[in-house]
Amino acid sequence: MEPLTRLSGIAAPLPIDNVDTDAIVPSRETQSVSRTGYAEKLFANWRYKAGTRIVNPDFVLNNKPFDRAVFLVAGANFGCGSSREAAVWSLRQFGIRCVLAESYGAIFHNNCIRNSLLPVALAKREVAEILAHIEANPEAPVVSLDLAERTVSAGTSRFGFDINARDRDMLLSGEDEVELTLRKAAMIEDHIERDRIQRPWLYQARN
Repeated sequence: MEPLTRLSGIAAPLPIDNVDTDAIVPSRETQSVSRTGYAEKLFANWRYKAGTRIVNPDFVLNNKPFDRAVFLVAGANFGCGSSREAAVWSLRQFGIRCVLAESYGAIFHNNCIRNSLLPVALAKREVAEILAHIEANPEAPVVSLDLAERTVSAGTSRFGFDINARDRDMLLSGEDEVELTLRKAAMIEDHIERDRIQRPWLYQARN
């Protein structure tokens, strides 16, 4: 994982509801055993003309400045469908560090956290305000995030958001669940020693 504390940069609009993981990265693009090389596979059915790698000039991420986006402003239920972690890899490797949407597929949400990509859930009205900010500033549609403060800013608007405390800790520190648990290694060892005295039969060597 890679730490995420603050983020400021281009936000790309994709206000489509129910974008599933197969749209984010089509199944034909996931045949490799490698976890690299997924940036070009992101939204492959939309970024390229059918059956080719010829760029579709009408797709938002193929146009400046959105080809440098670090935020994606999406529709409701983003990342629904199958539990395809490659969908998150493709977003992350393209450069997206934060998705702003009304809601997410549950498995996709969890996969995001564990790949250092923040899925922020905002009210429909707030997403609409951010989209309006992008439309009003097409040359520099900048959005900012402060994870410590749990806020997103777009122009003069600022929105708070909720996030599970453990998910927030993982993103801020760049540590996964195992690494966070190992912070308490001394406490764990103390517990084992006390338990060894209280229940010694559990620790007897077996032949």
